[in-house]
Amino acid sequence: MILLPLPKWVKRESGNFVLGLDAMIVIGQSCPEGISVYAGMLREEIAACTGFETEVTRGRAKRGDILLDFDGTLRAEQYRLEIGAAGVVLHGGSLHSLGYGVQTLRQLVRQYAGLLPFLRIEDEPDFEARGFFHDVTRGRVQTLPNLKKLADIMAFYKLNQLQLYIEHTYLFRDMPELWRDETPLTSGEILELDEYCHMRGIELVPCLASFGHLYKLLSTRTYERLCELEGSAGQEFSFWDRMAHHTLNPVDPKSAELIYDMIGEFMQLFRSDKFNICADETFDLGTGRSREAAEKQGKEQLYADFVSGLFDYLIGHGKTPMFWGDIICGSPERLKAFPKEVICLAWGYSEQQQDTEIQTLHEAGTKLYVCPGTRGWNHWVNQLRHSYENIRRMCGYGRKYGAVGVLNTDWGDYGHINHPVFSVPAMIYGAVFSWGNVRIDFDELNRQISILEFGDASGSLAGCLARVSDTAVFGWEDAVIMKEWAQKGRDAEEILQKFRVGGEGPFEQANRRAEELLAELYRAGRQLDFRSRPVIACAAVALKAISVWNEVGKFYVKIGEAACRRAVNVRTVPGGGHASGEAAEGGILQDKAGTWKKDGALLADELERCLCHFKTYWRQNSKEGDLSKISEVFFWHADLLRS
Repeated sequence: MILLPLPKWVKRESGNFVLGLDAMIVIGQSCPEGISVYAGMLREEIAACTGFETEVTRGRAKRGDILLDFDGTLRAEQYRLEIGAAGVVLHGGSLHSLGYGVQTLRQLVRQYAGLLPFLRIEDEPDFEARGFFHDVTRGRVQTLPNLKKLADIMAFYKLNQLQLYIEHTYLFRDMPELWRDETPLTSGEILELDEYCHMRGIELVPCLASFGHLYKLLSTRTYERLCELEGSAGQEFSFWDRMAHHTLNPVDPKSAELIYDMIGEFMQLFRSDKFNICADETFDLGTGRSREAAEKQGKEQLYADFVSGLFDYLIGHGKTPMFWGDIICGSPERLKAFPKEVICLAWGYSEQQQDTEIQTLHEAGTKLYVCPGTRGWNHWVNQLRHSYENIRRMCGYGRKYGAVGVLNTDWGDYGHINHPVFSVPAMIYGAVFSWGNVRIDFDELNRQISILEFGDASGSLAGCLARVSDTAVFGWEDAVIMKEWAQKGRDAEEILQKFRVGGEGPFEQANRRAEELLAELYRAGRQLDFRSRPVIACAAVALKAISVWNEVGKFYVKIGEAACRRAVNVRTVPGGGHASGEAAEGGILQDKAGTWKKDGALLADELERCLCHFKTYWRQNSKEGDLSKISEVFFWHADLLRS
């Protein structure tokens, strides 16, 4: 029996309940409004797993029915599930806890269909908030239907908060210059998603960059004057620069006015009483237009004053402010001056993450969320083992320091190239470790996820996906940085040098592993639920991308080493004399030049074919977003290879 997250108390008993053709899902008279959505979820699960329809009704349950009912003696987040000879009885202390119980029952139906084991479960979560944070700015803007699928998966694993990270990918009514070449989310899409999440027990929390990370806003002709650094408009796009720069000048009063207006429009779309202003990584603060003020007051005070104004604005409109704690952690004493309502988000993404910053923020008396990560950014497939270790540690720190929530982050640095399905196992890790203080081995948890989420009878799919990222040698980040350094006139030698120690060997070994993994994935695919089989195609595209980029990296290293040999080698020539390395080796290199040019052209062809497949799968679930910018990286390297 697999239940994710694992309930606090489970007692399995001998015997099985047979779900009859006449059984009904009965909603008790005291059930809160909204229970019909959960009853509908259960009805659909039973239909999918048994093949017959189970009607939903209200009133008193009969023998053999499934009863959903409210119990005022239970805590708000607590539910109790009993399956016995007389039927199935689920009680919850609120609509939310009834929803949690329904998800547990759905997981049982998914495994046992109409023959459910006798058991008793009592359960409730450790953390009040168990969230997922998804980047819809740095590359991938998922379509509304796919965001709804995301909410469905979250509900199934009892996650109850979703945040969509936005810088410029919302269609602000009076700011067309901000989104004119984007494919932004609209107010109608946000309103519909908010309703959809609400009906599934998920709080959709507005999240808007408001201080740092404002590349698109501060690159416009209208608002460039508010940027900390001058000359922000008209610059060539850079994946790196859009994250490293573009901080508001807090000294200019128009900066606050602009952000107040943006927050004021955006927050109207959400039921949530929270608002995440982000305010992280303000790298340029005090280095440009606010330098004089920073020298007098200090950067920390400039930061604290600006975010305090945003806090006051939000609290005045009935919202609880949230912000990332990386900047304020350097001067935690300033936290004591912030309103007590403020929630500080403490992030850390290493598999060896320490608790230093979390302890610092805790000792400052702040209300705290711990924020681990799915480790998908800059990778074709998420680094799932690193993510597992990071999430497990961070949830443990959250318990240790009294955090009120966990927010598992899914960032999209450098274009968000990883397919959304590859973040699902890491999302489930977050659900498991934020619900209860459990010990479950990485391989075993992946086996359970493979079976429960993907219908994989072999239990091997998630474990295979976890090994994919290990096959990347010349990765996406290397490809991006090499292009952007070259465009800035910086030598790419530093990038290539790290690959030269092992020569071509590591690339060849990695691609052999990639071939073996693809075969493993195809074997696992034969035992997947048919609805989950598209994940195999997504993984095949990712492995193709990894293999082609590895070949590109190997090619760069090979021709780079040859150039070095040409410069230093001295060899004997007929007649006993010596020729310079440049002269002798030059002839050999000239002979090889044609071969290399041909090889480079073939590799360029492969890059472009790979990109074509990638675009197909991107467009199945996402708007155009930064797809053109991702394509430019492929094209730049293809053109270089053909030169």
